Amino acid sequence: MPDSPAENRRSSETERAPARHPHEPHAEGFATRLNWLRAGVLGANDGIVSTAGLVVGVAATTNNPRTILAAGIAGLVAGAISMAAGEYVSVSTQRDSEKALLAEERRELAEEPDYELAELAGIYEKKGLSPATARTVAAELTAHDAFTAHAEAELGIDPRSLTNPWAAALSSAIAFTCGALLPLLAIVLPPTEWRVPVTFAAVLIALALTGSVSARLGGGNRGRAVLRVVVGGALAMAITYGIGALTDSLSVV
Repeated sequence: MPDSPAENRRSSETERAPARHPHEPHAEGFATRLNWLRAGVLGANDGIVSTAGLVVGVAATTNNPRTILAAGIAGLVAGAISMAAGEYVSVSTQRDSEKALLAEERRELAEEPDYELAELAGIYEKKGLSPATARTVAAELTAHDAFTAHAEAELGIDPRSLTNPWAAALSSAIAFTCGALLPLLAIVLPPTEWRVPVTFAAVLIALALTGSVSARLGGGNRGRAVLRVVVGGALAMAITYGIGALTDSLSVV
């Protein structure tokens, strides 16, 4: 029997619904991609600030471009390796914990399916569904994919998209390196008298961009985000430059 006009209209509206809000991504894994982008921006920001502070501090003690370049490269390599190692350990620990929780959930589903169904229904009931509706939702989700349904509802884990620690380490190292290259180039390419001013300007502009991007990704206030990173970066460079100048003056004495 053909669908009624009302049913056809509802079906058509459902198909068109996602296009009404193109700014609201509903695809699976979007939150994960957003976190990766934000981590990349923060990693680049770390590379900019730490390397800028290092090379500016060294530039306050010497005009030798080879010394400044060597210090900058050493800081870049050490920072990238440190970021990668830290990210690998952190993500590996998180992944191990998630896998242990998922293994326990799988065991409970196999040994106590009725209790797990009631537990899932209780979760949806606490979210505002009526007991009957919550029970129906839990039963249908369990019939479709019990393990994924329980993992997401009870643990907040998507078992299909666990983070890869090697990918996290590599992306962290790349982000840090990309950020660190800016102050490194800015300090060695200009003439001697322009090295520090050019580095300060380039770094503050880059930090303003990373602050703006991070605010956009996180949905925060762009002005406050930019102000925080710019002030923090300026302070870091000013302090390290001051320490370098002080060290140079003491060595002369």
